[in-house]
Amino acid sequence: MPAPPAAALRPPSVVMQPRRMGAFHQTRLSFMRALLRDAAKEGWKFARTVWRVNKKGAGFAVYELREGARAYSLAVFCSDLPAEKRSDRVIAEEWDSVFTLCDGALTAEEAKEMRKDVLLQEAGRQRENQLVLSRANRSVRLFEHTADSLARGRQPKTSLMEEAGYLMRTTAVYANGKFGVADRERICGRAEMRAPFRAEMLAVWMFRVFAADIAEHLAFSRAPGAAAKLSAANRKRLGIGNATGLGMAPFLINHPQLLHKWMRAREIALARARAAEDDDTAREMFLREAKKAKAHAEQWRTDDKTQRQKITELQKDIARIIRRANRREKKTPQFWDLFYRWGEASLSLEGQEMLVSLMTEPRGDLVDGLAQEMSADESALFRVPGAQKVFAARRQLEKHYDWALEEDFSRAESRARFWYVSEEKMEPRLGECAREPGAELQLPLVVARDIREFHAALCAFDSRAPLAEFLLAQPQHRHSARRLNIARRCVYGELRGNLASARLLPTDMLRCKLSFFGATRFDPRSDRWLRVTMYQNAPQPGENCGGDDWAWASPGDCGE
Repeated sequence: MPAPPAAALRPPSVVMQPRRMGAFHQTRLSFMRALLRDAAKEGWKFARTVWRVNKKGAGFAVYELREGARAYSLAVFCSDLPAEKRSDRVIAEEWDSVFTLCDGALTAEEAKEMRKDVLLQEAGRQRENQLVLSRANRSVRLFEHTADSLARGRQPKTSLMEEAGYLMRTTAVYANGKFGVADRERICGRAEMRAPFRAEMLAVWMFRVFAADIAEHLAFSRAPGAAAKLSAANRKRLGIGNATGLGMAPFLINHPQLLHKWMRAREIALARARAAEDDDTAREMFLREAKKAKAHAEQWRTDDKTQRQKITELQKDIARIIRRANRREKKTPQFWDLFYRWGEASLSLEGQEMLVSLMTEPRGDLVDGLAQEMSADESALFRVPGAQKVFAARRQLEKHYDWALEEDFSRAESRARFWYVSEEKMEPRLGECAREPGAELQLPLVVARDIREFHAALCAFDSRAPLAEFLLAQPQHRHSARRLNIARRCVYGELRGNLASARLLPTDMLRCKLSFFGATRFDPRSDRWLRVTMYQNAPQPGENCGGDDWAWASPGDCGE
């Protein structure tokens, strides 16, 4: 189906505001949901092929997934880690489990050989057949409660499972050449790996099985004759947690073409839903998913005061959405568009973006194919058009970056922070200009400031000269010239905010990206890192993944 007219899409001036991006929820286009649809369509096969774990929970396991003739293996190495060594901080050096997704089948001996380097994580010498490198810790209270309950022959308490949401929590998921793992070029031509972050999403999905397996294993080690296994319903209830910090934030700035593809697909999905035919089936599905989303919001817990207020508003908004959907209004071709316009005028940002997600739920036939259009060839627009005249570049800059030119960097709050790379962990960090040294080593992430300086330099240069001549004289602006070339074609490629501002919340950037992954239950732990849940209520690898109705399911929907 062709894309709707551009006028039907929300403009970048609305969509690309950090506060709105920080209110995004998962959708049918989220990468986890697209992965499970592909798994169902292609009939992926899954098995645990190695289990060498002792009674204390130390050892290793291998899980294998087959897509046709191709295999992917997850090697997991687990330990009996003392509680005092368990930390979500990136500076941690030991974890309850470390794991790596490999290209191809693995034998027990091959897995054992890579154990040392996988345990070392960033400090190890990873291999070219490794696609993903990660580590995870137990959710202390729920994991121990689960293992103890199973050892007593009982299932864990539903209330605790609803509160925590997962048995184990990853603290980093590395891929795409980082720390020596394979470059994306190794797999991006494969149909099953073409989607963004597919290897990472696959690794976490497979690791979710291990999290349940190790809890069962410890239970049986404690009570060989009496222990129970987790019920199928409880395995579905439990997702995988993730702790995400500033290391993820610069991604949205450094990949404008990819960000444009994600955002544009999401906006096209909304536009198609708004223009869709009004019918009873769609209304019924919308209402069903809205009720599930309401239950989901009621179980969403956080200690962050601001996020709690947003959740309270969201709960009220979903109740209003349900009441409006229940009205017996006469069918009209404009029903869904009017519904969205009502939400835009009446709901909070959390509520508006929840409405976006809910409106696309009944429209799988119109929306799901867009998931195949969310990758980008980032070399396509790399070359700067040097023959372009300076005056033409200046006009384009004023058109596409009007928001940046309006930023006032004479104010202290507009230049309060700087981004740099930690020498210890090679991870992005955020410094405070007023009290921390190192601003001279900052990363080029403050796009608004760089664009303003680029514009001022263009205004002072010969307007009839080619851009190449300008860049030869002032090469420090080359990266801004390249961004301008991208922005002309990728209108959703720029986050319209000042990354040096004291008012910007990095967690807004994190939440935006994680919503595209399909994460839920966003729990800010500060303005710089948060916890989320992934794959909660989703089918397990090896189960029937047909249907796509699990994302808003509450734990109570999983059955017994």
